[in-house]
Amino acid sequence: MSKNIAEQFVEILVKAGIKRIYAVTGDSLNFLNDAIKREGSIQWIHVRHEEVGAFAAAAEAELDGLAVCAGSSGPGHVHLINGLYEANRGNVPVLAIASTCESSEFGTSYFQETNTIKLFDDCSVYNQVANTPEQAPRMLQAALQHAISQKGVSVLGVPGDLFEAKSEKNISSDLVFKTNPRIIPSEEEINWIANQLNSGKKVAIYCGIGASEAHTEVVALAEKLKAPIGYSFRGKMGIQYNNPYEVGMTGLLGLPSAFKAMHEADIVLLLGTDFPYVKFMPTDKVIIQIDDKPERLGRRAQLTRGYAGKIKDSLINLLPLIKINDNQDFLDKQLDFYQKVKNNLRSYVEDKGKENHISPEFVAETINQKANKDTIFTVDTGMCCVWGARYLEATGERKLLGSFNHGTMANAMPMAIGAQLSHPDKQVIALCGDGGLSMLLGDIATIKQYNLPIKIIVFNNRSLGMVKLEMEVNGIPDNETDMVNPDFGLLAQAFGINGINVTDPEKVETAIQDALAIDGPVLVNIFTDPNALAMPPKVGWEQMKGMGVAMTKMMLDGNFKEVADTITSNYKHIKEVL
Repeated sequence: MSKNIAEQFVEILVKAGIKRIYAVTGDSLNFLNDAIKREGSIQWIHVRHEEVGAFAAAAEAELDGLAVCAGSSGPGHVHLINGLYEANRGNVPVLAIASTCESSEFGTSYFQETNTIKLFDDCSVYNQVANTPEQAPRMLQAALQHAISQKGVSVLGVPGDLFEAKSEKNISSDLVFKTNPRIIPSEEEINWIANQLNSGKKVAIYCGIGASEAHTEVVALAEKLKAPIGYSFRGKMGIQYNNPYEVGMTGLLGLPSAFKAMHEADIVLLLGTDFPYVKFMPTDKVIIQIDDKPERLGRRAQLTRGYAGKIKDSLINLLPLIKINDNQDFLDKQLDFYQKVKNNLRSYVEDKGKENHISPEFVAETINQKANKDTIFTVDTGMCCVWGARYLEATGERKLLGSFNHGTMANAMPMAIGAQLSHPDKQVIALCGDGGLSMLLGDIATIKQYNLPIKIIVFNNRSLGMVKLEMEVNGIPDNETDMVNPDFGLLAQAFGINGINVTDPEKVETAIQDALAIDGPVLVNIFTDPNALAMPPKVGWEQMKGMGVAMTKMMLDGNFKEVADTITSNYKHIKEVL
């Protein structure tokens, strides 16, 4: 019996190891949906919004190396875009199947017609439309291969009528090849790096997610050089644990210790990082960068030299050439300062806050202490990122997912869906802002439908907290950042999952502990302090001036209580500024 294109697609996807497809079904997807159901190896995950499906696929792809989402013609395509931007900018392999109107209607402004080539061009590494049965399997294999090899999003447009067409034998491969090449700088380049690092100058190492698989080698290099190690948010879980040389994060959400180490060093070695915040980079140092994507070299810092290489492979070649540095004065100085920074962070935790103004730092640290050693965390962009960055500790087994490059709101809950489905044996905790959760709230129904034991912790500060802070440091009184929220605990119950509201700081620990013990999904809605600030690693005069101007304007507008609450909530930061 002959197969149709939809059945041929399913066969190729099964061979590629695909376990599920995140989608909202629709007329142009129905034949694919049916083929998946009849074959039985792939689970169709019925999300409520295609954006959620794309986020979920991005999370699964980051954890496992490849995932698939789909959207039907028109609105289904448009809804995918934000999640696909996230996946593509995060360099994770995702295939998006964009089913279209019938091919005979192309170019007629037909109902729900979109031009997928134009639509997805800026958020993909492969973007094509299959028009014939001969093209379809070849393009599907090519799309999967591009996603894996280039670590990004592949979009394959498929007319709805093509799915039901009779398949043709694929003249190329049905298989997808997951390659792992060894990439290292040349011998001459390795020798130059070694000579620089052996010069006796003060060295600081900064690691991104590209160094996560090289934990052992990075620590060994730091041990030889007596070099402090800083890291990015995405690099934290792979670098922080079992690391006596780490001095924390730098960047917008980072700590002053990592910033200080990089600026007081003579040589800065950047490993596997596409660090986006140029203003946090020193400019008067020898800066050496190694990255497996050489097109990234030099675009974030004034490099002295840049080299192409996978970090683990490169360091294995470099380490035998590195001499042991007997002088650890620079390292000791940075570690001492880091200890002071950590003590400051502890002081925030010790102040639990008050009724309806619970300290978010205390909440984050409580989650950190109560969570399993192999928990998968997801964090919303905004203040949740700050608290996650500063208080969630690496163990070597934990994972941390977020929108660290695209910076979109509303990602934590959808990513938790993908993480939990692909890792049903792991504890998954989503740190959500009230703004982020509200944006894609409907997919709590997906969590219920598949009975996913996700724990949603809502940092409910009744505001767009990060936007409020950004406005104030620029001397602008916050405006239209307030959130009039529903009762999230009650809403969770309406969705059919456990919902808990917490307004008393003394009940936080019990609520989180109880939530983690429940065998099923839980939402814990915690009323955190709306005036809690997140201080960057380096506070400049302009930022202090801007905050002062904003506070003055607020007082002139009669908002005395908000100003007083802001000062009261953030007295602890004074010692960071002075």
